[in-house]
Amino acid sequence: MKERFIQVSADADQRQEERFKIWLAGENIPFANADAKAAYQERVTLIRDAIQLKKTPRRIAVCPSAGFFPIQYAGISMYDAMYDYEALKKAFEKYQLDLELDAYNTPTVVPGKALDILDYKLYQWPGHGVAKEREYQFVEDEYMKAEEYQELIDDPTAFFLNRFFPRIFGSLKAFETIPLLPGINEILLVNPFTRPFGTEPMKKALTALTQAGEETLRFLAAVGEVGGKVMGRGFPSFSGGFTKAPFDVIGDSLRGTKGIMLDMFRYPDELKEACERLTPIMVKYGVNSCRAVGHIMPFIPLHKGADGFLSDEQFQTFYWPTLRKVIIGLVNEGFVPQLFAEGGYNQRLDVISDVPKGKVVWWFDRTDMKKAKEKLGHVACIAGNFPVDLLITGKPDEIRAYGKQLIESAGKDGGYIFTTGAGMQGAKPANVKAMVQAAKEYGVYQK
Repeated sequence: MKERFIQVSADADQRQEERFKIWLAGENIPFANADAKAAYQERVTLIRDAIQLKKTPRRIAVCPSAGFFPIQYAGISMYDAMYDYEALKKAFEKYQLDLELDAYNTPTVVPGKALDILDYKLYQWPGHGVAKEREYQFVEDEYMKAEEYQELIDDPTAFFLNRFFPRIFGSLKAFETIPLLPGINEILLVNPFTRPFGTEPMKKALTALTQAGEETLRFLAAVGEVGGKVMGRGFPSFSGGFTKAPFDVIGDSLRGTKGIMLDMFRYPDELKEACERLTPIMVKYGVNSCRAVGHIMPFIPLHKGADGFLSDEQFQTFYWPTLRKVIIGLVNEGFVPQLFAEGGYNQRLDVISDVPKGKVVWWFDRTDMKKAKEKLGHVACIAGNFPVDLLITGKPDEIRAYGKQLIESAGKDGGYIFTTGAGMQGAKPANVKAMVQAAKEYGVYQK
C-alpha cells in the first residue's frame, strides 16, 4: 500500500484548515439574513472546536441522529418519504426548525421510483417487499461467490460492472456482456467493444439507467432545496459524503455475513488482499462524495467491527488495518472521517486510538462513554451514545437525567458532540424534545 495510506502527510493540518474555512464560509448557502449566517458559523465553529479538541468551547454541539424520526414526526409514511418528494422536504424542514438542532441531517432515503426502474434486488422497500409504513430492509445473500475473489482483486471495476450489478439490478443484466475495458487499445478492437451496446438487452439496460438517473436528479433537487433552506436559516449539515470500511464492503453486500465469516478461515489471504485492493477506492469515494457536497466529514458506518462480532485477533487482522488506511487517506486529503461505531466498541478502544490527533470523530452506539473519553479523549473527538431505546420507552425526566449524566462523563473539557447512538425512529417526540433541552441546558461550558 502506498505511503499516503499509512502515514499522516506533513500538510494534513493545512489541508484540514482549508476545508474548515470553506465549510465555515458557506459561500453558496442562501442565508436568510446576517443573523442566520452568524448562527451557521457559530455552529460550525462548535463542531470544529470539538473535532480539534479545543479545551474552551462555549458549549457542546447538539447533533442527534435523525434517522427516520422526521418522517414519523411529520405524520407521513416511509412510502411517502421515498415517493413524494414534497412530503419528504416538509418533514425534514419541520423537524430541523422545530427542534433547532446544531446540525441538519440529510434524509437517509433514496427515490423509490429509481429503485423500481432498476429492479433493485439488494433491498426491499416500502410498497416493494415490505409494508408502506415500514423501513427498507436489506436482503442478505452471497452476491459474490467465494471463487470470485481473484476477479475482484484483479479488477474491481470490471467485477462490479460484469458480476455485481447484474445480480443486484434486474434491469442491468445485460451488463454481463460489457467487455474488458483496458483491452480496447487498438482499432481492430473497436468492433468487440461496441457490439454489446447495439443489442436490445443492452439498449433496455441503458434506457433504464438513464431513466433512473433522471429520477434521481429530481430527488436530489428536492433534497438540495430543503437543505439550502435549512442551512440558510443557520443550521449546517452534520456530515457530507460517504464511504465504508473495506471489510464491510465485502461482508455487507458482496459475500454476506455468513460468507465473510467463513472466508476468514477458508480464504484469509484472499480476503485480506481484497480489502487492500478496495482501500484506495474507498478513500477516493469518500473524497469525491465530500467534494460533491462541499463538506468536510464523510460518514463511515462500521457494520461488522463490533465487540462480539469479531474476536480481537480477527478485528486487528482483517478489519482495522485497511479501515485505518482509509482514515489516514481521508485525513491526508484534509477531511475528517466520521466513524459510526455500531454496537459496542469497549474491547476496541486501545486499538482504535491509533489515529491522528484532532482529525477524526468516533461516534459510538453502545460503547461506555466514560471509558471512551479516558482512552480516546486525548486524540479524537467522541460522539454518542444517547440510547434510542430510552427515547422510545422512557419518560422525559429519565431522558433529562441520562442526558446530564452523559454530558458529565463524556463532555468534560471539550472534544465531545452530543448525539444519539443511532437514528431516532420510534422515539416519542416529547422524549426527543426533552433530550435536546437537557443537552442545551447541561452542555454549557461558559455562561
